[in-house]
Amino acid sequence: MSIVKINVLTVPEEQRETLEKRFANRAGTVDGSDGFEWFELLRPVEGTDTYLVYTRWRAEEDFQNWMSGMGRAAHRGAAQEGGAPGSDQGSAEGSPQGERPRPAATDATLWTFEVVQQAGPRES
Repeated sequence: MSIVKINVLTVPEEQRETLEKRFANRAGTVDGSDGFEWFELLRPVEGTDTYLVYTRWRAEEDFQNWMSGMGRAAHRGAAQEGGAPGSDQGSAEGSPQGERPRPAATDATLWTFEVVQQAGPRES
């Protein structure tokens, strides 16, 4: 079965909009990757400043291949543009040209899970 990667990002309230804009600007960068199955950016509703970046892959190898190839390129390009989905890179807004932007997240942790059971809507 599939493998799930959850990037746990601690994002202060004043940086939420910045983080969400970065994800919107980089939308679609992972979609065509071999083995990629799903992506979701989860915004906290109450009681926490933790965002979850949920990606689902056919296998660990597919995720590692993306990270070493397309993922690395996407994150490198996003750092120049002000951040990438799943990264804690900062916004280019207000940064002198050529200077690395400030991080939006103050902490990041990557969790890995195997899918052992799943369910979805039943077709009629």
